[in-house]
Amino acid sequence: MKAIVQDAYGSEDLLDLRDIDRPVPRADEVLVEVRAAGVGPEVWHLMAGKPYVVRVALGLRRPRNPVRGWDGAGRVEAVGAKVTDFKRGDEVFGNCEGSFAEYARAKADRIVLKPANLTFEQAAALPVSGMTALQALSGKSRPQPGQRVLVIGASGGVGTYAVQLATLYGAEVTGVCGPAGADHVRSLGATHVIDYTREDITDSPHRYDVIVDNAGLRPLPVLRRALTPRGTLVIVGGEGGSGFLGGMSRGLRAVLLSPLIAQNLRNLVSHARREDLLTLQGLTEKGQIAPVIDRTYRLAEAPAAIHHLRQGHPRGKLVVTT
Repeated sequence: MKAIVQDAYGSEDLLDLRDIDRPVPRADEVLVEVRAAGVGPEVWHLMAGKPYVVRVALGLRRPRNPVRGWDGAGRVEAVGAKVTDFKRGDEVFGNCEGSFAEYARAKADRIVLKPANLTFEQAAALPVSGMTALQALSGKSRPQPGQRVLVIGASGGVGTYAVQLATLYGAEVTGVCGPAGADHVRSLGATHVIDYTREDITDSPHRYDVIVDNAGLRPLPVLRRALTPRGTLVIVGGEGGSGFLGGMSRGLRAVLLSPLIAQNLRNLVSHARREDLLTLQGLTEKGQIAPVIDRTYRLAEAPAAIHHLRQGHPRGKLVVTT
């Protein structure tokens, strides 16, 4: 099969389209014929091996799994001996490690049936970003009707879902994005938009009950000034920061500070969970949320997709198709 392979950590220039052996599913896995795969920050982190602490899990000197890609959608080609929920031909989406390929293995508990009203490309844009937004706005950070929610990075992959979910929950949503994304963010349900090139989140007299920060650049004191006295901040991802911990250092400081103050500061490390995939499945089938795709690329163009992710400020998700 053809796959996007990487032999060493580094930039997208090290990605190579090659013919490699088709994977064989383990007993608790299925083999998915990949039709489309999502492109998000998690793919870049896996490719670059940054922050360096992630290499403890991924491989210290080189990627343990050389095929890039993290989520996808396609048809079940084969099932492992212990798998009973799926059969050959089922259309599925979810977490498929190594999804920048014509075939990829997936744990049976990390995929679900694809919503019939979505294309494979749309379904591939759901798993990581959709689950991250869902988990960011859950528990104590799930907004109540009428509360104010600020979504920083509102035009990106996670942000587009966070705006839709917060609106669905009845919140008054303010999105933070660049000038090119303002109309897009409003179309998703945001009542107000802050252009980060002209305004600061603390310029408004309003304070927010929930802040979801997808951008990873603003210091904690700035974010806390934008919160209500008992509001909740959810830090998503680990952008910026030092080479070793990256943006995770800011999240760690938030977690250590939270027990000492009235505000609730969360650092979100999202996990692939079947129940969340089922929730996303139901929400999209009912038309309550919808994937937003900025651009699609062919498999051979995966390096260009990652370059656009880092430099182009995509509105919604980028998707690679096979």
